[in-house]
Amino acid sequence: MAISNSSWVRAVVERLTIDHVGHRGDGVSTATGEAIYVPYTLGGETVEVDHVVGNHPDRRKLLAVDVASSERTEPFCRHFGVCGGCAIQHWAAEPYQAWKRGIVVETLAQAGIDCAVAPLVDAHGAGRRRITLHGRFGTHDILKVGFSATSSHDVIPIDRCPILDPALDGALDAAWALAEPLTSRMPVTKPLDIQVTATANGLDVDVRGSGPLPTALVTALSRVAEQHRLARLTRHGELVLQRLPPTVKMGRAEVTLPPGSFLQATVAGEETLAALVAERIGKAKEVLDLFCGVGPFALRLAEKARVAAYDNDAGAIAALVKAARTPGLKPIKAEPRDLFRRPLVPPELRDFDAVVFDPPRQGAQAQALRLAASKVPVVIAVSCNVATFARDARLLIDGGYKLGAVVPVDQFRHTPHVELVAQFSR
Repeated sequence: MAISNSSWVRAVVERLTIDHVGHRGDGVSTATGEAIYVPYTLGGETVEVDHVVGNHPDRRKLLAVDVASSERTEPFCRHFGVCGGCAIQHWAAEPYQAWKRGIVVETLAQAGIDCAVAPLVDAHGAGRRRITLHGRFGTHDILKVGFSATSSHDVIPIDRCPILDPALDGALDAAWALAEPLTSRMPVTKPLDIQVTATANGLDVDVRGSGPLPTALVTALSRVAEQHRLARLTRHGELVLQRLPPTVKMGRAEVTLPPGSFLQATVAGEETLAALVAERIGKAKEVLDLFCGVGPFALRLAEKARVAAYDNDAGAIAALVKAARTPGLKPIKAEPRDLFRRPLVPPELRDFDAVVFDPPRQGAQAQALRLAASKVPVVIAVSCNVATFARDARLLIDGGYKLGAVVPVDQFRHTPHVELVAQFSR
């Protein structure tokens, strides 16, 4: 397997034996006494690599696999190894799943947290329902639209991606059509970001990086949106054209998404996380949902419990408030609040039977400190970063909570990213 990438600089060809796959998905060789990282390799393999100088002295570029692992499989995407979207398509399913669960086990152990870790739950489902593509003109004024290259800001042009939900069919064609008029007036060094989300009424697209749009360009973009039957097109959240409201189902409710809205990467991922949360909430009647977003947990939990929900995204809260009017749901009180600067304090937490918190990758240290000082019987943590989860979990444990089994969830298949759900109880 040979990988070509202009960001690598050839200096010396080496022969290495790979010990294991590291937490970022790269093969790791320690024969020299220090860790050397080689993407797209597996434990036990002997490989030829380029020595890399410059900004990454501990990384190598794979030239050839001389002795392959019995666990190596053929990648299913022709862009694999160049496109930076997937780190692992070359590993058999069973050892890959054991490795991903092992990331959680090892990270928690390194943090001194002793708990059970359940088997990995696959939540790839039909595939990714949201993506961010990049567009820019390259050399010779050739437009490129695709994903970022591995270890580079270069754009790898693509015309298909096999890990996408079929609901994103047409996303790549639409992105190319939008990028052409937008990038023609941008500096070649500045990329255009095109976020596409699959919704019940079609594709919802938000473009960023274009700068203000003159009237003629708005007209051209509106024409593209009509031709590709986009549900909505926005620029930095500002409406360009809407044919139909971009909606998604969350339990019984229908949510109209704010522009550029965050959603779990797959439908199966959202449903899996929500089911794990609901199971751990049990029969709680008063539930607090922190970092609630547009309500993937709150709207489902409100089928059986009263819910208070907070998030710093005012647009997400507005969408949740509207969806909360769905018949059959118990009351949902939703308010915007910066939980990093103004976490809920113990007196505000006093009346809740259970708390759910699902922060961004940086975790919720300030809020975890206040939860640790509270008397809430059950706290459910959802996380997309096991390292910051471990930090926040330590605060809760030191505050007297007992950690149950941690459940790792794999909705970002072929990458080192793993979600998890855990219950803390008094």
